[in-house]
Amino acid sequence: MKEMSATMHLYGITSCDTCRTALKDLKEAGREVTFVDMRKDGIPQGKLERFHDAFGPEIINRRSTTWRQLSDAEREGQPVDLILAHPTLMKRPVIEDGEALYLGWSAKTRAALLP
Repeated sequence: MKEMSATMHLYGITSCDTCRTALKDLKEAGREVTFVDMRKDGIPQGKLERFHDAFGPEIINRRSTTWRQLSDAEREGQPVDLILAHPTLMKRPVIEDGEALYLGWSAKTRAALLP
């Protein structure tokens, strides 16, 4: 049986279909989830640095409209600084379950978090 923390945190934006699906699936599975809206609530720099340490360059969503609108010079910036300036650049959702971190709502993530 998987050991699960009491409350997990899902970092995303309310308009993201993947974030909404992940939140719905987790709640339907009986998981207690706190949704953190990156646009409205922000994410502390230390938390973003932890995400970057865990996921490296994958933390940046290079397929996003925001990424395509950045200049080449801006794209050379540090990932954490870019996300602080443009929260929608972060690939989402990032799910924090105790000390464990998950990026995206892939089959692998679902298998790890759903019963």
